Amino acid sequence: MLRVLLADDQTLVRSAFAMLVASASDMTVAGEAENGTRAVELTRELRPDVVVMDIRMPGLDGIEATRRIAADPELAGVRVLVLTTFDDDESVLAALRAGAAGFLVKDTRPAELLDAIRIVAAGEALLSPGPTARLVARVVRMPAAPHAEGAGAQMIAELSAREREVLALVGRGMNNAEVATVLGLSPLTVKTHVSRMMAKMGARDRPQLVVAAYESGLVRAGE
Repeated sequence: MLRVLLADDQTLVRSAFAMLVASASDMTVAGEAENGTRAVELTRELRPDVVVMDIRMPGLDGIEATRRIAADPELAGVRVLVLTTFDDDESVLAALRAGAAGFLVKDTRPAELLDAIRIVAAGEALLSPGPTARLVARVVRMPAAPHAEGAGAQMIAELSAREREVLALVGRGMNNAEVATVLGLSPLTVKTHVSRMMAKMGARDRPQLVVAAYESGLVRAGE
């Protein structure tokens, strides 16, 4: 049973999400938070599998709350799924850098929200076809600041040639099976490469690999 914490400053939104999560046979609502500070507190107290986090909240926003959760070694098993809108690209990218495992738009369909929670809980990134994939593409194609490109280059410096090939394809939004097909490898081998890259680069999850692929220049906008 997946335990989900809902963080949103709007009571009606939280209630709607809570009813939706409760309707799924494989999920339960672990708790609700009205701001980022409370979200961090409840995450430490309740240890949910997934936190559905609104970006814009009064006081401590969703980005900083995500950063604090991702930086806590005791919360390594918690995944954060942030909520956003299409006109909030900079905040989305900041959330990914902070450690969010993925994101979706606030007007997503109910079934897509439940699927997103399952995907994130399984350790995957939200890079599948659909609105989320288009938002990922839009975000990662934003020009990176010079210092970001330098940091990205440092992150991939220790990768092997094969790992860089895998990272480039991951950066284009491919899943393990698709990468395996392109490179003539088994999905298990690709999964091993991804795990090793995350360890070498200090990446919490797959979305951070995508960001690093673009910031390092390994993948360029439009490729």
